[in-house]
Amino acid sequence: MADLKQTPLHGLHTRLGAKMVPFAGWDMPVQYPLGVMKEHLQTRAAAGLFDVSHMGQVILRPRSGKIEDAALALERLVPVDILGLKEGRQRYAMFTNDEGGILDDLMVANRGDHLFLVVNAARAEADIAHLKAHLSDACEVEVIADRALIALQGPAAESVLDAIAHGAATMKFMDVGIFHVGDAELWVSRSGYTGEDGYEISVPADKAIGFAGVLLARPEVEAIGLGARDSLRLEAGLCLYGSDIDEGTSPVEAGLVWAIQKARRAGGAREGGFPGAERILAELADGPARVRVGLLPEGRAPMRGETLLFASEKATDPIGHVTSGGFGPSVERPIAMGYVAADHAATGTALWGEVRGKRLPVTVADMPFQPNTYKR
Repeated sequence: MADLKQTPLHGLHTRLGAKMVPFAGWDMPVQYPLGVMKEHLQTRAAAGLFDVSHMGQVILRPRSGKIEDAALALERLVPVDILGLKEGRQRYAMFTNDEGGILDDLMVANRGDHLFLVVNAARAEADIAHLKAHLSDACEVEVIADRALIALQGPAAESVLDAIAHGAATMKFMDVGIFHVGDAELWVSRSGYTGEDGYEISVPADKAIGFAGVLLARPEVEAIGLGARDSLRLEAGLCLYGSDIDEGTSPVEAGLVWAIQKARRAGGAREGGFPGAERILAELADGPARVRVGLLPEGRAPMRGETLLFASEKATDPIGHVTSGGFGPSVERPIAMGYVAADHAATGTALWGEVRGKRLPVTVADMPFQPNTYKR
């Protein structure tokens, strides 16, 4: 525990009575006295505040001074159209390896003269080394270590933030902007990891507790831990790196083809040119052997990660497995996602999951389980 890193909001978590747990090398709040179930429902009904300062924040500054050069450089590592990303906008991306697997997923924002990246906590060190190894010729890779990252999520997020950062309400989903509150410069994106409308806000580390306190002073806002963050993203059908996607999973298998724009596909203006392009473009054309699907277990017993899936109650060979599973407080039932053979992936397909030696019925379902409320 002594080796765990602490976010700038650590003192606030302890004062609020959070239960702290190790997560990706950080001491993080898994829940507060409100409890996971109520924290989840609070976020869906009003607003939740999440400390996501463990995520890596990185700036890519083009050495030429031209943002286009930074965009083209980053396109060497991702199967995503970065050149077409307009100033003031953000896009989901993923680093791929030579085998077409996913090294990490990330957010990329065009901020006019540089790109701003947010990467996963568990992969931050590796991602930064990856960027420096491959992009240092074209970009200065600047690691941001003096800022916290706060997510404000839920239907009340807009009114709460706009009262402090005037103009935040005019932003649309995946817009980014800079706001000044007092003497603090806030880097804001209208995005999140819950399926709800909301914002992610990068704030100077020495202003983080004060800023979070202002948000928490609003009656609509409660502090939310990692437990509810996980159940919220599962209801939203969003991938967790290391569980639902990893170095052996391609973006096509993972159902992330919406994130691969036309320009990078076969026949596009900048077709391929990213690691693993041969496999990924082939799967886009011909389909993958397995795909990520939503799953609805019957009854009340959740099907957790690594649960094996079978085509029938008596089948001996699994046709897939669960990668994330639990109880969805908003939908009031167990939900899961996982990978199954493509010929068993149609919505409504009846499968069986093996839970503690018993075969239990589960049905392939569409995601998200809870409709998203992004402001488009």
